[in-house]
Amino acid sequence: MYKVIRSFLNGLAFGITETIPGVSGGTIAIILGFYFELIEAINHFTENLRKNLQFMLPLVLGIATGILLFSSLIHFLLAHYSFPTMLFFIGLIVGIIPHIFLKIKEPDRGFKFTEILLVLIPFVILVTLSFLKKDTAAVNPEEVNVTIPFMFFIFFAGIIAAAALVIPGVSGSFVLLLLGIYPLIIYSVSSIRILLTDMSNTSLMIDICKVLGPLALGIIIGGLSMTRLIENLLKNFHKIVYSIILGLLSGSVCVLFKEPMVYKSGISAIIIVTGIVTFVLGCTLSFTLGRKRL
Repeated sequence: MYKVIRSFLNGLAFGITETIPGVSGGTIAIILGFYFELIEAINHFTENLRKNLQFMLPLVLGIATGILLFSSLIHFLLAHYSFPTMLFFIGLIVGIIPHIFLKIKEPDRGFKFTEILLVLIPFVILVTLSFLKKDTAAVNPEEVNVTIPFMFFIFFAGIIAAAALVIPGVSGSFVLLLLGIYPLIIYSVSSIRILLTDMSNTSLMIDICKVLGPLALGIIIGGLSMTRLIENLLKNFHKIVYSIILGLLSGSVCVLFKEPMVYKSGISAIIIVTGIVTFVLGCTLSFTLGRKRL
């Protein structure tokens, strides 16, 4: 029973994280210690069906609950207290970086040139992509016309976002923001709560399915493909993988600090002090959990 509750709570944290652009669910999975178990369970699901079901079912339920129930809370916090909220999540990322660093560095030497390069390349790519990100602040998701070609675009966006979901340091929601469809996705997810109060609203149901249907299909296909690749890389080239993860985590910190959403609710002396406190709390939490589970 304890494992079921733990899987559900892990999924809850993962789901909440995926509603925030720039914060990686994969990073949270590493911090909470279920990342490698998740990769193995997906890739070898039928080999130990009972064990994997006991792990995956509460995890998936937790993810769905986190997204559906906490998306409104997270967006309230981002609207009114964006600076301390985002600094808490940035702190979570910063706190795990030392542990990833030690996974690469051997006691008797520093970094090899190839490892430095593998850190720098994803760092530069992620920061560069952040400058190419579309400005979606002015987009009204209620006015978006979801045509069949646009549904194919959402499907392929789901594949790319799924890859980001399972790679620590890359946020699936950030990818959706980069592609310009994040507001539409969040609006569609939030609309599910409205639909549940009025199941006769068929037009709303169709609108939700036109967006979340192709997205979900893309996420399933992309997620299954990427987890297999990551498992093989971890088994045969674990230092390479950790070097890339370190670059992505470092890059995501820089990306988040330049993200306008961080400063959306305004800055004042009290807000800055509160932000520093939440940042330290995030760092302490992830560093402590990472030391026990990495």
